Amino acid sequence: MELLDKLNWRYAAKAMNGKKVPEDKIARILEAARLAPTSSGLQPFEIIVIKNQSIKEKIKPVAWNQSVITDCSHLLVFAAWDTYTVERINYMFDLTNEIRGFKNEGWENYRQMLLNAYPQKDAEVNFNHAAKQAYIAFSQAIIAAAFEGLDATPIEGFDPTAVDEILNLREKGLRSAVLLPIGYRQEDKDWLVNLVKVRKPMEDLVTVIE
Repeated sequence: MELLDKLNWRYAAKAMNGKKVPEDKIARILEAARLAPTSSGLQPFEIIVIKNQSIKEKIKPVAWNQSVITDCSHLLVFAAWDTYTVERINYMFDLTNEIRGFKNEGWENYRQMLLNAYPQKDAEVNFNHAAKQAYIAFSQAIIAAAFEGLDATPIEGFDPTAVDEILNLREKGLRSAVLLPIGYRQEDKDWLVNLVKVRKPMEDLVTVIE
């Protein structure tokens, strides 16, 4: 129930007060994102954590001038791989073998299957797939932030090309997918703070097939 209480408490804060979040809380949020499940365990994204105020100021105009971009404590940018490559796939499979301390024939066959499939696909198709994986980690970061008693505002309203340029993401083989400012709500400037959370009733959302 504690987790559900935290999720009922959270909302997409429209105003933050600039107060700094302790680094140990941010570390736990990032760890929750790192532990998120992804397709084939490839984790095809990176998370850029922006504390630098001048960089936040550059991003704000290309993110609909939303105040939470600059008034948050930490701005998380979830950046997906621009495509799947042989090197990227092999890195994760080799890392798995190294950490587990053995090779498995079935696992190696699965590696080869991916190598025969992903790198040959159109880069845009691969990016869209990678971005979906980034969203899984993004969602876990939101949940973790709520658990820490922090506000986190999901932002898709931004110019990805501009953000990529500001952060030099394309040079790293990355493309911005979604933004997540983390901080503390400023209740006296947030029109949404006292409004009742609205979600579909369970019967309109869930279908049980027995």
